[in-house]
Order: sequence, then structure tokens, then C-alpha cells
Amino acid sequence: MALAAKAPTPAAGGGELQKIETLLGGSRVLAHHLTNALDAHELLLRGLPASALDHLVGNLVFIGKTESLEKAVGMSLRTWQRRKETPNKPLSQEQSGRAWKFAEILAKATDIFGSQSEAEQWLERPAVGLDQRRPIDLLGTPPGVELVEDHLDRLEYGIYA
Repeated sequence: MALAAKAPTPAAGGGELQKIETLLGGSRVLAHHLTNALDAHELLLRGLPASALDHLVGNLVFIGKTESLEKAVGMSLRTWQRRKETPNKPLSQEQSGRAWKFAEILAKATDIFGSQSEAEQWLERPAVGLDQRRPIDLLGTPPGVELVEDHLDRLEYGIYA
């Protein structure tokens, strides 16, 4: 199942959009400032620059370059390393959408847990509300992403299970 380049939901307000933009390298890497969900949609249709994924992965605090991360962003480490040689070549729409979704989930988890390090540790730990599965392992499919997002919503509103 392909995770298409999907624009952020209308709930993705300016603050959330800016956090995602920052995780992807900001306007310097993305070549322009995102002001709304349509800007993000257009960016993902064109494809994120490979340097945006490089910035995202390079600034992870706790998560290593593992098979789980590869599945979450939809690109093997080997492919990612090859893409670094052509940082201006855009990612595919699917790769862009998955990188965006990973950044979106990381930004939301960071808000909930208070720091990026805590958010990354949460992504790596088995979660009771996810049947003892690690959230990062679920990010490889659209239904898994939905499960993680629903779980984060429950945590945000104090509903544990």
C-alpha cells in the first residue's frame, strides 16, 4: 500500500506546520516558507528535496538509522545514501509523503512528551495501547500510521488505553 503524498489535515495549524517544516530543514532546505496546508500539498506533489530527508534523519536524537526507520520513511539506508549524492533531486511523491508523515508524527509526539528525545524514545518503546508494538514499527503502512496517530490523540487527551 502506498502512502500517497497527502497534505496535512485541516487541523494542522500554522504552529504544527512550522514544526514539521523545521524538522525537514526549514525554508532554507525546502526553498520556500510553508504558510498553509495547500503550500505543503504542492510541495509534496513536486517532491521534497532529498536534503529535507537528510536533515530530518540527521537531526534525530535517539532513533538510529535502523530497518524500522527505513520502513517509516519508505527508503532503505542504501537508497538514502545514494540520494545524498543528488540532494537537489526531489524524492518521489510516496517518499515525500512518508517523510512528511514521519515528521508530522514526530512533531506531535514532541509536543505531547515535551522533547524530541522523549518523543523518539516513545517511538522506539513497545506501547501498551498498541498491543506492545513499537510505534515506529507501525509507520510502514497507512493503517499502522493511523493506529499511531489515534494512540497519540488518546495520550494527548489523557485516554491511556
